Amino acid sequence: MATKELCKIIIVDDEILIRQGIKHYINWEQEGFHIVGEASNGKEALEIIERTQPQIVITDIVMPIMDGEELTRIVKSKYPDIEIIILSSFGEFDYVRSTFQSGVVDYILKPKLDARTLLDGLNKAVSRMATTNSSETKQQDRMSVNLVIEKLISGFEMDYDEELLSRVFPYDNFYILGVVFNGQIPRGDLLQIQDNITNQYHFYLPQAAHYSVTLDKNKSAVILNVNRGQSKEVINCVQKIAEANKDLGFVLSEQFTDFSKVGLINNEKISKLLQYQFYFPNIPFLREQDLQREVPISEAFKMDWFTSECKQSRFQEAFSYLQEYVSGYSKCYSTDIFEFKSFFENIIFHITVILNNMEYDVTEIKNAKYEYFRAINEAQSSNETVEQLNKFIEQVNKCLHSEKNQPSNLNMKKILQYIEEHYAEQLSLSDVAEHFHFNPSYLSNYFSTHNKEGFIEYLNKVRIEKASQLLLKDSASISEISGMVGYSDHSYFCKVFKKVNGMSPSKFRRKHN
Repeated sequence: MATKELCKIIIVDDEILIRQGIKHYINWEQEGFHIVGEASNGKEALEIIERTQPQIVITDIVMPIMDGEELTRIVKSKYPDIEIIILSSFGEFDYVRSTFQSGVVDYILKPKLDARTLLDGLNKAVSRMATTNSSETKQQDRMSVNLVIEKLISGFEMDYDEELLSRVFPYDNFYILGVVFNGQIPRGDLLQIQDNITNQYHFYLPQAAHYSVTLDKNKSAVILNVNRGQSKEVINCVQKIAEANKDLGFVLSEQFTDFSKVGLINNEKISKLLQYQFYFPNIPFLREQDLQREVPISEAFKMDWFTSECKQSRFQEAFSYLQEYVSGYSKCYSTDIFEFKSFFENIIFHITVILNNMEYDVTEIKNAKYEYFRAINEAQSSNETVEQLNKFIEQVNKCLHSEKNQPSNLNMKKILQYIEEHYAEQLSLSDVAEHFHFNPSYLSNYFSTHNKEGFIEYLNKVRIEKASQLLLKDSASISEISGMVGYSDHSYFCKVFKKVNGMSPSKFRRKHN
């Protein structure tokens, strides 16, 4: 091969022994390359580049005067067609992050530098140059593959050009890496994060290919294409990427060889794992093997019991049950995320209404509840959602124990609780006064002063509320129900029921059933 046909290379390293070693690693001309210069720092290298116009630069990253990072940035700005291979003694991606963002073709650790590794990097650079020279063909290939992937993920079966596919995905095996982003991330930052993820993948798995696919506004997938036998490297790679991006969620499919299954695996595996990841925030990246064989199922929340406990001021019992229930509910990872969050929002709303009806001063809670709703809506995990409920319960407990909600209403709450427990009996004002050692006349005035309704009006309200529940849930007759809630006179019961609910008990039952 004539010298003019060889690919021109310069070597940049401040250690002369390294430069000499690289020069003697391989038979350069036999492999199709020609070393046209060497430099000890980036500044010298720029002078040689301008003079010799090389196609490839092999450079150390740590050098005096001008280091490899700055050299890479300048070269890619002035000579975008020159390919750059980075040499370094450091094995951390963060250290060479900016060089990858500038577009280096490969990264080689000096302790692992040998003829085979160096030649692989050079051939990769040559391959990229050839692809760059036919950028129109490359763009057409990518667009065609993108159409194929889009159709497969949409659930269509379609034929595709195997040769075209092999140009984009040259290796035997595939994985799908799913990524879920915070919905509040601006689009510009989102694209930068996606680029950073693919750069890391390229750094940790240089002998591999990848293709990014946007699934929706906050989810994407990366189709990973690797050689057979690289499963351990893929797992390690994704583990490192997940650890470096703790604010994101990652899931990984099992290995597969049939590209036509991309849509099936994404829709039946990855989409579910991306939802399940919400319930496993402590797992850096989620795989099917991390899931339990049997999906946990939660029993229905006992809302009627919970409400009754709160109304009778047994808040600690009610909240203990709620927190215990939530602990189990958070393990039911197949629950739709919207449904899961809606439960927490409904509970917060329900407790606020109960406290307000019980005449607690809930001004601060009312003002804060929409902030709880916002935080729950934006929560990225089940843990974050539960944390908002715990904060709400803590605020409620402070409200319950505050001075403004104490002594003056304490006796009143005991009286209301007593009515709640004995409404089904032949209860009178005198009976309640005797139980609490009050004069009936004093109790009547006290009740009217500290409650929105008088004694009889309030007792009727409690009884009719219980009767309404029985009419909807119980098959007993209306006459029987009137006795069950404390009325000995059926006609009087019907009269009171119509006054409270605006319709007779029979019409109420027909309307709701």
